[in-house]
Amino acid sequence: MTKISELLKKVKRIHFIGIGGSGMCPLAEILHSQGYELSGSDNNESDTLSRIKAMGIPVAMGQRAENIEGAEMIVYTAALLKDNPELVAAKSSGIPTFERSEMLGAITEMYDNCICVCGTHGKTTVSSMLTQILLENNQDPSAVIGGKLPLINSNGRVGETENMVCEACEFVDTFLKLYPDVAVILNVDEDHLDYFKTLENIIKSFNKFANMATKALIINGDDVNTLKAVERISDKEIITFGKNNNNDYYADNIEIKNAFPCFDLCDKNGVLGHIELNVPGEHNIYNALAALTAAIYNGVNAEDAITALQHFGGAGRRFERLGTCNGIDIADDYAHHPAELKVTLEAAMKMGYKNVWAVFQPFTYSRTALLMDDFAKVLRIPDKCVMTEIMGSREINTYNVYTSQLADKIPGSVWFNTFEEVAQYVYDNAEEGDLVITLGCGDIYKAAKILIKMYEKGQG
Repeated sequence: MTKISELLKKVKRIHFIGIGGSGMCPLAEILHSQGYELSGSDNNESDTLSRIKAMGIPVAMGQRAENIEGAEMIVYTAALLKDNPELVAAKSSGIPTFERSEMLGAITEMYDNCICVCGTHGKTTVSSMLTQILLENNQDPSAVIGGKLPLINSNGRVGETENMVCEACEFVDTFLKLYPDVAVILNVDEDHLDYFKTLENIIKSFNKFANMATKALIINGDDVNTLKAVERISDKEIITFGKNNNNDYYADNIEIKNAFPCFDLCDKNGVLGHIELNVPGEHNIYNALAALTAAIYNGVNAEDAITALQHFGGAGRRFERLGTCNGIDIADDYAHHPAELKVTLEAAMKMGYKNVWAVFQPFTYSRTALLMDDFAKVLRIPDKCVMTEIMGSREINTYNVYTSQLADKIPGSVWFNTFEEVAQYVYDNAEEGDLVITLGCGDIYKAAKILIKMYEKGQG
């Protein structure tokens, strides 16, 4: 048993630095439900922070040394800079202090059937899909998801069974601190190169994670890098999914209707059922296959799994429809990597809109600099491209990279420093029949909300 697991048996009061983060919020919800006395701090108001406050958990705005007073254990988000005053105080206080992934690891250790969903793209969608299927089939899972699942209106929940669905992120190898019983591997792609440096190193990390699974691996059998990550593993069951019929579970008779996929779910014995997805984009075929395969492995009947998945309309910030104003649809998506932007924007362009507006907030200087040309290529897909300055998050701009450099590579694109300027530009230029979709894993969704308020007030 880990040190943090032992300490959790002894402490009562836990303080979260950065409690409103999408990765922190569900951990706080789970621990709050188990009777721990929590407090937290954050720098920015957000939907997740509002949910935390609504639970009665006290939150200090701004991060200061005095916020940790009275805590018996401290958990902090990896997004903090090392000189964060509250983090510095925590580490010098003598109070046991752990990074968020260590706490998540301790929580996964509590469950005998923890299904960890990893992959460069699609983790939140598949974790949400799988949680919904298990919930609708009376498997009562606990869950930690990177986005809000509308069915539970939260990033996380506490069940009363040994089932747990956990989104497992590869960023700085955080998933290696988890305790997976079943590992679901969706894909392995180049990302977080500021840490991993090479694709080969990323594959090695996924191999380590796959080896940690105690029961089974459920993998994308069509993804070359995923296959490389598991090719020398022979001591556990491996179940494959994909579009090719050599997989254990595969999609056949695929159709795309106005960007929404439908297909037959098949196994070696034939067709298990037909599904029509309520989330757009061909990439969601793989996401659906992953969730269905994991659910079937967990004992859910295939037809029942399909029925539940057809009720799934998307996770929070995953092509989430926010409203329609003056005949203009406004949506929001978490896509922040070129591969994610590509599939999201290609889906949007097939949905029959007059113009598709991509409103993009680049996230981290390293990703923007290292994948600059890839970003420029995919941001030419929509009819209109509007951008904000880069959100540095945990980084300092040692790359000397700016959105203006990206804009120079995208004909007709524009960029602004503030969300208000972005919203004003779209308000002045979007037309009835258009789709406006904000894109990015930072706080670009705020621009969409500003835009909606502008339409509601009818003033620019």
